[in-house]
Amino acid sequence: MSSPSKRRDMDVMKLMMSDFAVETINDGINEFNVELHGPKESLYEGGIWKVRVELPDAYPYKSPSIGFLNKIFHPNVDELSGSVCLDVINQSWSPMFDLLNVFEVFLPQLLLYPNPSDPLNGDAASLMIKDKNQYEQKSTVNVMQRENITNTISEESDEEVSDEDISDGHSVTTDEEVAGHVEP
Repeated sequence: MSSPSKRRDMDVMKLMMSDFAVETINDGINEFNVELHGPKESLYEGGIWKVRVELPDAYPYKSPSIGFLNKIFHPNVDELSGSVCLDVINQSWSPMFDLLNVFEVFLPQLLLYPNPSDPLNGDAASLMIKDKNQYEQKSTVNVMQRENITNTISEESDEEVSDEDISDGHSVTTDEEVAGHVEP
């Protein structure tokens, strides 16, 4: 590849042609949302998350900015901002990696193998260390609630989802933040 912009274009096109649903923002390729399904045999199986990607001008030499738009209970994801604590993205990024690596390998691995010793969500990390069964139950219940919300929204697409529709204690301020719901 002769320039970062050509590489960026190629990586975004590869992602768009993959099995991931990609929604561009402002008709550009520097910002977009990707639909991420929880990996099989993980606590997050069955969940669907919208992940925001922002590509810096120096991509692929500088890592993309990655964040969950809807809530996820995970030690390495900040519950409020959706920021991800993942060394391969934040510290050891290499131009060898591309966007498909992020969504096919890095994020699924993060969901499969949380690291409570380097948390962004202290409550999730503490619960995982002190009471793994309760942590697993809370994560699983969280995913099941998201599935129910998604099914309800799909069946009754004209109705608004209120805070009462979500019983995990998180307030919802926009449709994008409705846990587990990704616009088609």
